[in-house]
Amino acid sequence: MSWYLGVYLESSVNLKCSVAKNKAGFYKAFNNIVGKIGRNASEEVLFALIKSKCLPVLFYGTEACSITSADKHSLEFTTNKVLYKIFGAMSKDSYGESCKYFGIDKVEEPIRHRQEKFVKRYSEYSNSLSLDIR
Repeated sequence: MSWYLGVYLESSVNLKCSVAKNKAGFYKAFNNIVGKIGRNASEEVLFALIKSKCLPVLFYGTEACSITSADKHSLEFTTNKVLYKIFGAMSKDSYGESCKYFGIDKVEEPIRHRQEKFVKRYSEYSNSLSLDIR
């Protein structure tokens, strides 16, 4: 595995990124937050911190690589594991409802949004280059 611009690339015929380091960084950021505030903060504050400090680490680089369904499942499991740590055991439906209540989208949504934003920025950059050449 090689590291380039903060993204870990796996050796393959096709470009494939590893999400293992993203997950490790996400857990580290989450544990730092919980270590600092403990159980003293409300769930709203905790989830606001997760959204602003942990989820960007989890999704870093996902816009530049194709993410397999196994990777998406792995990232979804990661977020569910954090919910388990906060709320304890719940049904799968309850995890989804908790995320929805606190404004955390399913993993596919932020990845899709980041990829669309990346493509839009890239196409705008390509268009500006082609205009400069003329």
